[in-house]
Amino acid sequence: MPRAIVIDGEFGFDNLRLIERPRPRPGPGQVLLRMRAASLNYRDLLVARGQYDPRQPLPLVPLSDGVGEVEECGPGVTRVRQGDRVCPIFAQKWLAGTPTRAELRSTLGAPLDGALADYMLVSEEGVVVPPAHLTDPEAAALPCAALTAWSALVTLGALRAGQTVLVQGSGGVAIFALQFAKLGGARVIATSSAAAKRERLLELGADAVIDYRADERWGKTARKLSGEGVDLVVELGGAGTLAQSLAAVKPGGTVALIGVLAGHRAPVDILPLVMQGVRVQGIFVGHRESFEAMNTAIAEHELRPVIDRVFPFEEAREAFEYMADGAHLGKVCLTLRH
Repeated sequence: MPRAIVIDGEFGFDNLRLIERPRPRPGPGQVLLRMRAASLNYRDLLVARGQYDPRQPLPLVPLSDGVGEVEECGPGVTRVRQGDRVCPIFAQKWLAGTPTRAELRSTLGAPLDGALADYMLVSEEGVVVPPAHLTDPEAAALPCAALTAWSALVTLGALRAGQTVLVQGSGGVAIFALQFAKLGGARVIATSSAAAKRERLLELGADAVIDYRADERWGKTARKLSGEGVDLVVELGGAGTLAQSLAAVKPGGTVALIGVLAGHRAPVDILPLVMQGVRVQGIFVGHRESFEAMNTAIAEHELRPVIDRVFPFEEAREAFEYMADGAHLGKVCLTLRH
């Protein structure tokens, strides 16, 4: 009997349960995926804890990101064929352009069931083919973390060679942002409080790394390192780090606002925004068209995602707890064996 991991009864990592359920059948325009791997994002921790949407109906299959093989196609499917390896896209209905509210609500792992199951049923419009050179865990890392970084730098950030990018931390989005920025010919300043992670960031191509715990005014330090200020900040901390990002960015630069790791509410001085013409751009992952463009770049450069650790499907709770501990660098993944 096919298996799935669900958040059941109440929120919390203790309520992640392994269940069995019937194999789904695809309807018109749908494809049934036999999942091979999945990956965790910070959003998944919030969902499991009930902090993302306390009103989310349960049970829920968590995780928005995964990769699988097309097991069966429903009537009328033409975009993919049985046997194709595909990744479901995060917002299933957001295919291109500016999203509608309905498209922004079509997200996997909440409110829709996610990737942590043997089988997954999605629309043929909601999948893309990942680069062939990637392993299953590497491909599973793409739908949210990679696409968020790509949207921040390329789709919405219009990154150009010679610019300077400030990247916060060493999680999945941060590492992808570092990799994409270097591919684009940019200079990268990164931040981390851990010595081992700072060394690894330099190995991955960062031009400078700042210890944000030892340097309380790290935003000003980043500005000095870049001359007039950085062109683009990949802001992952949220309200708690936004003031430092505004101190780092150059006049007319961009702060790509993505994460809430340091909170989502705090007083912020908006004067720098007005007086220096800084643009704050909210980033909500990205659409299918952008995903496909990113995959082309990844394949062309044979870029490989940085995978910190891979857990077996049955150790989902351990994977959640490991990521919540914050010691990882890059992506935390799970593999499904049938």
